[in-house]
Amino acid sequence: MAPSATETVTVAPVAGVAQLRLESSPGQYKELAAISYEKEIETQGKEGVEKAKYPDYLPTWNPEQKYPPLEPFEHYDHGKDANPSFPNLLPEGAQVNHLTPTTGTEVRGIQLSSLSNAGKDELARFVAERKVVVFRNQDFADLPIDKALEYGSYFGRHHIHPTSGSPEGFPEIHLVHRAAGDTSAQKFFETRTSSVAWHSDVSYEVQPPGTTFLYILDKPSTGGDTLFANAVEAYNRLSPLLKERLHGLYAVHSGIEQVEASVSKGSIKRREPVQNVHPVVRTHPVTGEKALFVNPQFTRQIVGLKTEESDAILKFLYEHIAWGADFQARVKWEEGTVVVWDNRVTQHSALVDWHTGDRRHLARITPQAERPFQTPYEA
Repeated sequence: MAPSATETVTVAPVAGVAQLRLESSPGQYKELAAISYEKEIETQGKEGVEKAKYPDYLPTWNPEQKYPPLEPFEHYDHGKDANPSFPNLLPEGAQVNHLTPTTGTEVRGIQLSSLSNAGKDELARFVAERKVVVFRNQDFADLPIDKALEYGSYFGRHHIHPTSGSPEGFPEIHLVHRAAGDTSAQKFFETRTSSVAWHSDVSYEVQPPGTTFLYILDKPSTGGDTLFANAVEAYNRLSPLLKERLHGLYAVHSGIEQVEASVSKGSIKRREPVQNVHPVVRTHPVTGEKALFVNPQFTRQIVGLKTEESDAILKFLYEHIAWGADFQARVKWEEGTVVVWDNRVTQHSALVDWHTGDRRHLARITPQAERPFQTPYEA
């Protein structure tokens, strides 16, 4: 990671919050994704190693992809239009199994790709309520990439990641890829004891993602699960006094360190990195639920507090979410799995727990949502 540098940051205007001058800090961001791979092995295989099942989804990094800053847009959450009994999403015969009482649901017996717009409306609401939903036996990965993106665009404007690999010609797809034979993650554990890194994707954007899709392309024989935490339930567990104190607080979220980490390893930079200010507690526009919206990878400081004060509160909130196994769910990947989560009210972490050299390859579609907002506190 590049050395820290002092940055002059212009943040999006928030009532009562002035412009900030912050020191860019490594935080807890980790960059585990490889930025290169042996293309011949991935596309053709070799003795004892099968080629990638979806070569069209192999990552590329095009240094000519340069984009201006993201412009604000009006987001409409289709979950507002959903039938709350979900007849179009969960018809008779669908198998629905809640992973835990509050967090996560597994669904079998439907095809996401065949949903009507009414079904998609219900999908947005169901995911907002259950936070993360695991759909099995899907044909999503077999759709032409442009059709998958067309599907995702129903839920918001596609986010283009500033640094990550993407399929050639489709920068809107964010790829998670560890090539066959890649055991470099073992080096990570020379300096760290765990690969867990809770975060909400690109929370540093003015309008972070909402309904988010991640689908499996290749997976290890075992391991490589994904953890999800329910940030609504995490908020609900707090005492009324602490909830009241957190309301009205805003925190800085930074993408600078993520870009620095990637560029220092030879990756690209599609856009200049940004920092933005968001409420510590945000409100979901459909359910009205309140959720904690800080994470150790991208949140840097609570505005208006001294460093030690901010660090103490953030450390408590990070540990509260990380230790909350009773409001978390663990997703095991199967072939044909599509996981849909609401990035506004969850956090997640990949697990790098396999050292066999097996390939792990997933694709993410990341529609942006509204700018985070907060409704008044009510005890």
